[in-house]
Amino acid sequence: MSFQFQLYIDGQFEAGAATFPSVNPATGQAWAQMPEARTGEVNRAVEAASRALTDSAWGGLTASARGKLLYRLADLVERAAPRLAEIETNDTGKIIRETSSQIAYVAEYYRYYAGIADKLEGSHIPVDKPDMQVWLDRQPVGVVAAIVPWNSQLFLSAVKLGPALAAGCTVVLKASEEAPGPLLEFARLVHEAGFPPGVVNVVTGFGPECGAVLSSHPDVDKVAFTGGPETARHIVRNTANNLAKVSLELGGKSPFMVFADADLQSAVNAQVAAIFAASGQSCVAGSRLLIEASVKDEFLARLVERVARIRVGLPNEMETEYGPLCTERQLRNIEAVVERSVNQGAKVLTGGKALERDGYYYAPTILDCTGVDNAESIMTELFGPVLSVDTFSSEQESIEKANSTVYGLAAGIFTTNLTRAHRVSKRVRSGVVWINTYRAVSPLVPFGGSGVSGHGREGGFAAALEYTTTKSVWLRTSDDPISDPFVMR
Repeated sequence: MSFQFQLYIDGQFEAGAATFPSVNPATGQAWAQMPEARTGEVNRAVEAASRALTDSAWGGLTASARGKLLYRLADLVERAAPRLAEIETNDTGKIIRETSSQIAYVAEYYRYYAGIADKLEGSHIPVDKPDMQVWLDRQPVGVVAAIVPWNSQLFLSAVKLGPALAAGCTVVLKASEEAPGPLLEFARLVHEAGFPPGVVNVVTGFGPECGAVLSSHPDVDKVAFTGGPETARHIVRNTANNLAKVSLELGGKSPFMVFADADLQSAVNAQVAAIFAASGQSCVAGSRLLIEASVKDEFLARLVERVARIRVGLPNEMETEYGPLCTERQLRNIEAVVERSVNQGAKVLTGGKALERDGYYYAPTILDCTGVDNAESIMTELFGPVLSVDTFSSEQESIEKANSTVYGLAAGIFTTNLTRAHRVSKRVRSGVVWINTYRAVSPLVPFGGSGVSGHGREGGFAAALEYTTTKSVWLRTSDDPISDPFVMR
């Protein structure tokens, strides 16, 4: 193992309380040692962020100066994208053709929020009282604990870190203990950009002594979390101690709805992107295909043929289209769930097993669950390359089936009927709807979900407001003495 990563606390790189190995999913072998933050390191990171919040080096900066630091960070991210992509591919198994393009685009998120920094304006209120002037000051919410998973971690941290820094907050960023390498390397760019010590701190570690300590810390004012619903429930319970604001971007079981009038080949390609890109390891994965019954056979024949041509290979080779899962635990869970689904009546159209090669590879899998009540592959988020298929016969039935889940994160609708697209998109319960496309993002557009998929939005201008609070300032403009001190004015 030739790589040794460090924590970043109060402007300094340091070893953790211990180290742990990180495994390359393509080989199943450890490739780097990661630092483990425990209670002491987490407390020092939060204390540093708390000091930096009011220190003149950060708290005294103008909003425009904060924006310039974010612009500098964006340039550094763009320049370092090849190195960061290589680390992410080694650590997570995501293919290099995706990590390279995604990380380069992450720079645009920092540029977007750099431009917003000096546009988070207060306002004047024409109050209904004479001799009074009232205005709202918009101020940073405080110390932010940003907790992100291993998948798309540079993107998922940018949609938290960008608006938080634009608003003037300070941040303790916790990388997942599974594949934290890219964010620990990203800390070097934060340092090079010139952010004052304590403004951004990057740690990683395990639940009880890292995540729980961070989310319950009395000096944390907001927790921004992306991950699974079960961990989110722990975080919500932890914030009962500090009463921190919480935003949650959680999992999904997103419907991919194909109507008979759709451009079927385009929908096939989009379905491949929706569930088999990143080996299905995406919170917005379109894992439930709902297909109009009259075109089911034609669509599935095209889909199975296209899936057979997916190029499986080593993730660090540019021609590879499909790589391993991130962890062995994911692989074993998917094996078990698919087996149970088949026992419940689901039919394997392709895949359905681990691939016989080194690493944590599971075959792209399509399960026909038509007529199967509560097949496990339909009901649970697998976070892997498993597509379940069901049919509908009417628009109303398609909507009912799309909404028959506790999740509400994303949905795809494929139809050439514009009025239907409007009707269905309005009635499907999800925070993001893609029509005749899938898995598109932009820093200008908010995303997030409802129900078990969480609450709050990331991306867009409004996300920056979530990292601010308002202060009402009252100015009495009369020089006359206050007449009656016992009457509320």
